[in-house]
Amino acid sequence: MPDDGKLRTIDHATRALRDRILSGALAKGAHLSETAAADMLGLSRTPIREALAQLVEEGLLERSASGRCTVRALTREDVADAIELRGVLEGTALRLAAERGPCPEALAEAEACVDAIELVISSGARALDFERYAELNAAFHAAVVRLPASPIIARELLRAHRLPLASPSAFLGRQAAQLAFRQSLIVAQSQHRAMLSAVTAREGTRAEALGREHARLARQNFDQALRAPNDALTEDIPGLSLVAAENSP
Repeated sequence: MPDDGKLRTIDHATRALRDRILSGALAKGAHLSETAAADMLGLSRTPIREALAQLVEEGLLERSASGRCTVRALTREDVADAIELRGVLEGTALRLAAERGPCPEALAEAEACVDAIELVISSGARALDFERYAELNAAFHAAVVRLPASPIIARELLRAHRLPLASPSAFLGRQAAQLAFRQSLIVAQSQHRAMLSAVTAREGTRAEALGREHARLARQNFDQALRAPNDALTEDIPGLSLVAAENSP
């Protein structure tokens, strides 16, 4: 088993390369060899090899038969499927939490996040403190991961969150300046409350349906981001540059 130091180095390499891909510093179609990546980050090839394998699994890179890695160009369907998968897994987590009884600590954290978000949105869509909303939204979804107290569900949900543009905060960028997008955050908050209500009422089927519906709101925000005639969105939403040119009007 790798020691903690090696795991931290692999994690650092994975994050650094992922950030470069999602920011557009490594553009779609760019080739990335172990040697080039090692030189880029000042690391040995061993952690780089593990990092590249992780990014292939996440769908950001594809590996040819010869072993060469290339930054993937994502289709609209790739992103839609990733968001759908997250919704399925979050819905399952909520259903299991309702059926088995939620982890008390995770439920308390989720409820605290919802209450805090309520204060943020009470000022209305125009005056909404977006950065605070984004922070609380991420914390809420992290709590949802732990609600069923299932290591398997938690592992798969965290993996789904790493898929391109599938994380709960994927579209929380400069879109926040758009009033329609801010209003969608208020809708999302009502869904947050409904999901927890279903869990505490032990309504598993309803909780699952609400979790899946909540992910569809992210799909709507993705579609809106692609339609927006604003290059700043592409720059500010990590990973959107991998699909924007292909799907622009």
